[in-house]
Amino acid sequence: MEFKNLLLRKADGLGWMTVNRPDKLNALNRETIEELLEAFKAWREDEEVLAVIMTGAGEKAFVAGADISELAGLDESSGREYARRGQELTMVIENYPKPVIAAINGYALGGGTELAMACHLRVGAETARLGQPEVKLGLIPGFGGTQRLARLVGKGRALEVILSGRMISASEALSWGLLNRVVPADRLLAEAEALAREIIKNGPLALGLAIEAMNRGLDRPLEEALEIEAEIFGQVCATEDAREGTAAFLEKRQPRFRGQ
Repeated sequence: MEFKNLLLRKADGLGWMTVNRPDKLNALNRETIEELLEAFKAWREDEEVLAVIMTGAGEKAFVAGADISELAGLDESSGREYARRGQELTMVIENYPKPVIAAINGYALGGGTELAMACHLRVGAETARLGQPEVKLGLIPGFGGTQRLARLVGKGRALEVILSGRMISASEALSWGLLNRVVPADRLLAEAEALAREIIKNGPLALGLAIEAMNRGLDRPLEEALEIEAEIFGQVCATEDAREGTAAFLEKRQPRFRGQ
């Protein structure tokens, strides 16, 4: 698969997805959103890809927001549709049945922070800067920022970031729980890969179902959420992977998961 604004690479179970518009600080335009949707769709059923690592080309930016030249021409109707398409992408990532890790190598602003928040895990370089500066343009976040940021860091901190439009440092994002790990920039991709490889040693069906259980139950009352967990636990118990994993433990050997 070849795209204009994405670089894709598969290696030893990992899919590397790089937003490749370094001259625009990897800003998200409509074309890039469509390419990301297509790439995630293709890798969903690709047995060679067990987890996805997403990053940005160059050293300056992960994704430094949406393409402002496109935002400038939006009216009420086209703005609504633009937001919905970006939200569709973030929902695809959030509900992806394979772990998706954002390796944030620089600026992740606006749509870039929204893209990163949709990923299951976020590893940031020490040079990373995150923020939702849309109010500086007279706009608001439109790809899920007003919703996911509050869920990740709490309403007060989310409103501070969104209403001030200020950037926050990698260390601050880590202390808030917005980032999982912060590492020196020259170790970013290696750290993201090590994390991904630690994860994909585990049962692939279990990984996807754990993501589903958390996403479906997170905003439900606890009793409902526990019922969802029990339902999905039952599903995974019926898989060959579960039988293999438990047998391997009892036999004191490494499991050989097949994703079945």
